[in-house]
Amino acid sequence: MFTSQTSSFQDSIDVEERDDFDSDDIAGYNQKTQLNCYYAIYLYQGTRSETSEESVAWNKRRADSTTSQDDFSLSLVDSSLPPEAEPELRCYISRRLSKGALLEGMGNIATVDISVPEQNVGCYCCLLEQEHSPDQPDAEGNGYVICFMGGSEKGLNLFRQELDKYVQGLQSCLQTPELTNLETEIRPYLSKWYEESVLHIHRVVQLVQSSISFLLHAALSHTHVEVKSDERTKKDIARFIKAASLQGLSQQEATTSLCKAMSEEPPADLVIDCSTTPPTLSNTVSNRFCDDWIQAFLNAAETCNPFLLRQILENFKLKAIQDMNSLKRFIRQAEMSHYALFRCCQFLQGCGNGDVLLQNAKAEHSDLPEACRIIAVLEEFLMEPSQAHT
Repeated sequence: MFTSQTSSFQDSIDVEERDDFDSDDIAGYNQKTQLNCYYAIYLYQGTRSETSEESVAWNKRRADSTTSQDDFSLSLVDSSLPPEAEPELRCYISRRLSKGALLEGMGNIATVDISVPEQNVGCYCCLLEQEHSPDQPDAEGNGYVICFMGGSEKGLNLFRQELDKYVQGLQSCLQTPELTNLETEIRPYLSKWYEESVLHIHRVVQLVQSSISFLLHAALSHTHVEVKSDERTKKDIARFIKAASLQGLSQQEATTSLCKAMSEEPPADLVIDCSTTPPTLSNTVSNRFCDDWIQAFLNAAETCNPFLLRQILENFKLKAIQDMNSLKRFIRQAEMSHYALFRCCQFLQGCGNGDVLLQNAKAEHSDLPEACRIIAVLEEFLMEPSQAHT
């Protein structure tokens, strides 16, 4: 079965009236101001391992910015935090490491109370072990702790996968304790974490505006999207489509068939040509369900709150899954009851997402003859109103 946290369509859209974000999370975005965001990177060294001469020299130069515990030391490499806030963050990370709360390659998100204007700020931390070769055993157990701070804990949790992937992109730059590429590669990369990992959904909504419904429908219906633009815009739209798809939201193997669901005749690619302003979209397909979410996305984009935008996108997916659950239940009931079949027809007509739901249901029930028969009847029912209008 699929999981859903959304009780009604209106509740799904009205995020600001629900508990997904407190008023404090949203209030700071009512005006078009830039969110304060920070980064920090630390050299982590296990004291049980032999320390190389380079590491010793590094620690001597960074003595004032090093915290030592019984089994490890933590030295500041670079940070955009105010001077008074950095030692507070370092103490917090040391406590987390002492408790074994930071696992290699897995981001940890929490609220930290440090000396920044926001005081309580969301903090993402990730431990990256240093790559080493067999002839360099000293590097084993050493690595770097990368921290990103900005927004709230709940907000950062919505972008956990993006942040994990962004941190992994830094791995190749972290080769030696000296980090001679700090100013040319590492610092610029860390400085852009918020822009690259969080703002892409906001950029896509700002780009396509009310045409966002076509992208939402493409994501639900597994339609390929072709983007004629620069590489960054292509990447933004690809990430938006992935985030809006239903992939990964089921608890059983149904996800596999759901994500591979395709019509018997694959739909034409949605083409987005960004050479014009606004962009020109071709082969557009939408439905009432996707259209109903347009205003929610536009309103959130106006607040310049990327976390609220992501929450709306999550609610969009959850509502689609709730409807998918309802359709599956109706199909099971319709195998034994004509009245249930009638209720199923009414549901599909009212939800506004019948084409997508039936496409996915057909893929899920492909090995169940009786369910396939019910779905064929429902497809004919949905086709009749559309033919009447042509």
